[in-house]
Amino acid sequence: MARKFAPHVIAGVILIMFAAVAPAGAADELVTRSKAGSFEDVKFDLSNAIIDRGLVVDHTGNIAAMLERTGADVGSTKRLYSHAEYFVFCSAKLSREMMEADPANVGFCPFVVFAYERADKPGEIVVGFRNPPARGDDASRKSLEAVATLLTDIVEDAVK
Repeated sequence: MARKFAPHVIAGVILIMFAAVAPAGAADELVTRSKAGSFEDVKFDLSNAIIDRGLVVDHTGNIAAMLERTGADVGSTKRLYSHAEYFVFCSAKLSREMMEADPANVGFCPFVVFAYERADKPGEIVVGFRNPPARGDDASRKSLEAVATLLTDIVEDAVK
């Protein structure tokens, strides 16, 4: 019998797969900012930064809970995060622009931002995203730069 997985498990696996195949050595592939405070407050600010732009959070995933739940299954007891979550959303306008420029840009949709608090650094909340690479022709690069700007603005708003 085939095992069925919940959507948040599938989304988490997809995120891990994208991270595994990302080109090594790209200096700015992961953009992060940090803020002192409570995780719940920063998470609220991150969610609002998305919603305030007229966008809808389609899914959230709890990475910390998944790691806690599966640690023993993979032979690990190390606690990495007090909290770690991701938010999945899209912009119809930017998504269309990047895919009209290059249909292969579907690989950069949906957009994902994350927030985490390390177990060994309580009160330091990190917020960030994977920076889409400049690829393809001018239209493709311009559309992906617009996505990066949106994600940067959202993260910056969350850590004000």
